[in-house]
Amino acid sequence: MIIETKGFKGLKSDLAHLDEVTTKLGFVRGQWEYTRATYDLKMEDPTTKSDYYLRVNTRAESGKLESPYAILYIEEAYIGRATFPHGLDYESPIPDAILNKAKQKLTQLQQLLA
Repeated sequence: MIIETKGFKGLKSDLAHLDEVTTKLGFVRGQWEYTRATYDLKMEDPTTKSDYYLRVNTRAESGKLESPYAILYIEEAYIGRATFPHGLDYESPIPDAILNKAKQKLTQLQQLLA
């Protein structure tokens, strides 16, 4: 499920600053290639014990990810339910409490990057 947040998509930051603010918010950066990185935030639904991941995709506008000065822009933010052994189900319904928490985290991230 893609989460639409006004003004979020297209935000830009250097890698060092983006890493710093996402870490403060509890995200973990994963790197798939030199020009793209994802930031994941794990959230657990206490009623069902299911795990959900809020994922923010970024892409390098200039530089490569081994440089803290690389400029990245945000492409999309989306959420999915974790599936065993490795995966996310983006079609499952997301509990309101989890979705609200995800939107709050995206708002906080947007404010820190503004």
